[in-house]
Amino acid sequence: KLSSALSAAQAISDHMNNWFLGTPAGKYVSMAVDSTGNPYGVEPGLIYSFPVTCAGGKWTIVPGLSIDEYSKGKLKATEAELLEEKALALP
Repeated sequence: KLSSALSAAQAISDHMNNWFLGTPAGKYVSMAVDSTGNPYGVEPGLIYSFPVTCAGGKWTIVPGLSIDEYSKGKLKATEAELLEEKALALP
């Protein structure tokens, strides 16, 4: 079992590995990126977790994934929470 610090370090390592070395062909990962221009209707200007592919040190949000109503509700709740936090942090 990994300690929480080691688990966080592993997640950072995996994130950087995917970002800089690329995701395997046909695979995508979840990554917190700028929501501006996203295809899922999330308010622009948030750092939000999306499915992405990575190549050449650049990430691209994967468009067109099917999202059920339950998940859409959770995504909207997360968006609302992030907007509230942004308003508190950047009045």
